[in-house]
Amino acid sequence: MSIKTVVIGSPLAGTSVLFSILDVLASVGRDWEMLHGMPIKVSAFEVSLRTVDGAPYWDVNGRKITPDARLDEEPAPDLIIVPDMHFDPGGGFPETFQLIANWITAAHARGAIVTSVCSGAVLLGGAGLLDGKEATTHWGYAEMLGRNFPKVKVCRERILVPVGEGHRVVTAGGASAWADLMLYLITRFVGPDEARRIAKIYLIDPHSDGQLSYASLTSGRQHEDQLIAEAQVWAAQNYDAPSPVAAMAERTKMTERGFLRRFKKATGQTPTDYV
Repeated sequence: MSIKTVVIGSPLAGTSVLFSILDVLASVGRDWEMLHGMPIKVSAFEVSLRTVDGAPYWDVNGRKITPDARLDEEPAPDLIIVPDMHFDPGGGFPETFQLIANWITAAHARGAIVTSVCSGAVLLGGAGLLDGKEATTHWGYAEMLGRNFPKVKVCRERILVPVGEGHRVVTAGGASAWADLMLYLITRFVGPDEARRIAKIYLIDPHSDGQLSYASLTSGRQHEDQLIAEAQVWAAQNYDAPSPVAAMAERTKMTERGFLRRFKKATGQTPTDYV
């Protein structure tokens, strides 16, 4: 039985992640067999690229994309994948996403598994699927996700976060985490042997070290406290230093308690969470 899978397209979506997902899922049961002279199987994933209206669109890089169907067309999905989206992380939830978020909410209520890559987690937040749950996203959108959806426990350092009953919600971190999500889904629906074969074909090396070292690079541009901004720059360059919070406080010539209070006021995070 095939897993009816919808990958969501949008003018704000990039091309590389979108088509990488489509290509990898299509290769399940096919490419390894082709390379080894074995009978080719039908992929376990029946994948379609869908948009709100089903019409051709131009992506964020100006390429024309032709989707397969509208979101609300049959068959209803068993699995939904939201790829990365390009929008201002300093703003609110983009209104253009609301129709997609509403559809995701309804599909999940009917039993669909909903997953996201990178900034796509923001749509899951808008769909209400992350309230009271842990979630990850690209480090550059972590603050935005937490600010717009305060009930979400944002885990900036994580690459994959499956949550909820039956793990029917899964978020993946930065843009290249699409590969980790694909291996997870192939393992889950087909099995670990096929996931290993796909990893070998595409030379995929899972991000076992998470994205903590990248998460420390957030710019802090949402505030104007120069002293704290300088501390953030130091943290980005020295995230693996012993006792980084104490070192930041010492560099600002403030007491640690005063630094903690001022850092939280400027960034909305404690220094410990930040580093």
